[in-house]
Amino acid sequence: MVSTEVDRYTDVDPADVPSAQWGWSKINYRTWHIAGLCGILFLLAMLRGNHVGRVEDYFLIGFALIGAFFLIRDWWGRRRGWLR
Repeated sequence: MVSTEVDRYTDVDPADVPSAQWGWSKINYRTWHIAGLCGILFLLAMLRGNHVGRVEDYFLIGFALIGAFFLIRDWWGRRRGWLR
């Protein structure tokens, strides 16, 4: 007899990953966005240090800006449906 119940596809086969039945196999993008924000804040916190020159500051600010660009692009693209 044919079942009318809809089977959900979760992108992960539970035979390969047993924890997929509990929903633990999907990527939680909110966690990665928070981790990226913490990384950017850490880079900016390293501006206060015992270095004399400004070259280190420029590199820290540059890497923080690059990280912020990719973080904002990912957040904005997922919000608009451009990225999955």
